[in-house]
Amino acid sequence: MPEISDDPDSADGVTANADALKNAWAATLDDMEALAAEYADEGWETITVPAGHTAPEPPDSGVEGRFGLVYVIPGDRAADVATAIEVGEFPRYDVYRNEAGGQVFLVTVLTDPDTETAVFVAGGFERRTSRSLLSAVQDAGVMYTHLQKLDGTPVGSFEHDDPQKFFPATDFTAGE
Repeated sequence: MPEISDDPDSADGVTANADALKNAWAATLDDMEALAAEYADEGWETITVPAGHTAPEPPDSGVEGRFGLVYVIPGDRAADVATAIEVGEFPRYDVYRNEAGGQVFLVTVLTDPDTETAVFVAGGFERRTSRSLLSAVQDAGVMYTHLQKLDGTPVGSFEHDDPQKFFPATDFTAGE
């Protein structure tokens, strides 16, 4: 059982970390919107998706044979993303990543140049929970992004040929 502390400095530390995480998430959402605005200014159709939950999923957990980052996305955005996927292939991607308080925050940009459509997915996960996934992507040499609704209904999956973009460099090189 965790110890309960009467130390006010302990409570201040928890509050400070919570504030740092809240600010990092807000900055991630701001970055996503700014990136989407840049694409929109260039004439692209943009879809922004703030994930309600993001989790690293190694091959031995979750859906059999699936691994990568799993994003639970809002139902209203899921319909927009599903429609875009029906029309486009989204062969290109980029990842913008930041860290705060043991959390990894990222915006994954999925682009389809043929339809000039870009999907921006924002999420965050605890860095320590990604170790098993990191090992799997190093072995496979690829990474996947999976989008699903809260009830587990798949919306789309995307393969990425450069897994290093998703993880802090020190994590990726430490596992080699």
